[in-house]
Amino acid sequence: MGTAEASADTSKTYDIRTYGCQMNVHDSERLSGLLEDAGYVRAAEGGDADVVVFNTCAVRENADNRLYGNLGRLASVKSGRPGMQIAVGGCLAQKDRETIVKKAPWVDVVFGTHNIGHLPALLERARVQEEAQVEILESLEVFPSTLPTRRESAYAAWVSISVGCNNTCTFCIVPALRGKEKDRRSGEILGEVEALVNEGVVEVTLLGQNVNAYGSDIGDRQAFGKLLRACGEIEGLERVRFTSPHPKDFTDDVIAAMAETPNVMHQLHMPLQSGSDDVLRAMRRSYRQERYLGIIERVRAAMPDAAITTDIIVGFPGETEEDFEQTLEVVRQARFAQAFTFQYSKRPGTPAAEMENQVPKAVVQARYERLVELQEQISWEENKKQVGRTLEVLVAEGEGRKDGATARLSGRAPDNRLVHFVPSLRGTNDQHSTRPEEPVRPGTVLSDAGLAVRPGDVVTVEITYAAPHHLLAEGPALAVRRTRAGDAWERRQAAPAEAAKPVGVMLGLPTIGAPAPLPVAEAKGCAC
Repeated sequence: MGTAEASADTSKTYDIRTYGCQMNVHDSERLSGLLEDAGYVRAAEGGDADVVVFNTCAVRENADNRLYGNLGRLASVKSGRPGMQIAVGGCLAQKDRETIVKKAPWVDVVFGTHNIGHLPALLERARVQEEAQVEILESLEVFPSTLPTRRESAYAAWVSISVGCNNTCTFCIVPALRGKEKDRRSGEILGEVEALVNEGVVEVTLLGQNVNAYGSDIGDRQAFGKLLRACGEIEGLERVRFTSPHPKDFTDDVIAAMAETPNVMHQLHMPLQSGSDDVLRAMRRSYRQERYLGIIERVRAAMPDAAITTDIIVGFPGETEEDFEQTLEVVRQARFAQAFTFQYSKRPGTPAAEMENQVPKAVVQARYERLVELQEQISWEENKKQVGRTLEVLVAEGEGRKDGATARLSGRAPDNRLVHFVPSLRGTNDQHSTRPEEPVRPGTVLSDAGLAVRPGDVVTVEITYAAPHHLLAEGPALAVRRTRAGDAWERRQAAPAEAAKPVGVMLGLPTIGAPAPLPVAEAKGCAC
């Protein structure tokens, strides 16, 4: 690290292109922090970079085609830009290793999921030696949270509590690439959360490949529930979320912790994958339909307002029409707020890819469309129940793609539903509201007193309309609460260059922020 830091030209720019789940998104924050700690600066949007890093995912069947296509397009760019470097990391790099350099010899560095901290040194070594550097470690040396991190948000943060996974799902290659589960100590996690809150963060999402298996290292099955309750003791922390849990590890003490800890949100993402016991058995998912629906029932008994989302795979090898009907029945009973639905595709290196009775593509497509149609109707019906309710919305940056065209701002309700709202305040003079033809940006003046709403602030609104994927508050806001998080966001805008400098995130001594509008993840949690 020292060599790279000493020799990296401060004028060199970088661009990180992220594919995959939240774990990859958070890893990219660390890669940004490492490069900036070594003297690089982020390239301007749309501009050419001196270093381009691909942080890859291996979940999709065509992930390698996508990577090599992008690398091919960069080959001519690199040939005309002396000194430019290309690095490939993440799950696909861990899986393909030397293959990447053989297929794309213009790549300078290939690194895996266990050694992202070595990237600056590998780039420097490749420059000095003028040859590609391939370094893939088989196990984690240092927990990633010890690395510098460039957080993308001033008001919301990912906090990793574990890495790796001990499950053996037949459709998933992640455990082979991320390794066995390794937990952080609770004191280190809470220390990071407290430091984030001190910097202005009001929402954290606890992150793990199998987040509620936390504690397996020490044999404490109630460790995750205890961690949620401990987060409830942190003053200034307003919202706590977590992703993604596994039904086999979801215990009643976690339900109680969610219900009894005020700042733990009544929102749960619980992957189903299939409603058929036979398919679940073939997937090596160690729960069955009855257990899954039992969890949903107990969650709703403790938290009637809970919004539950899920992942579902359609067309797993051997799935019959009867199996698929079982999935539809679970969807009808569970009443998910949203479902992230996927058509099964072969993941090279997984047992499912070699299974017989692969379902024909046309059958998979037809089933997928039926599932989406059913879930869309349920999502719409569930969202309509929110009409007339008064909600506190944490204003977000980049959540509403049409905000500028519609003269609205956007944010998340406590249950994580997306809410679009009109940026005007009840009781203020309408002449200060932005006209529909003008693009609305965070910081729009709402009142004669100069009150402005910023990302990180909290707006109280009344829901007047519901669509399957969002809620709308068409009337004036009932209240705007300016927060420390909004102050932190405003400071970043006032001094962007200074705010971009990373602070080393050491165990127990982390820095600020987490993702807002980072690259969209392909799957909610590596489809696990």
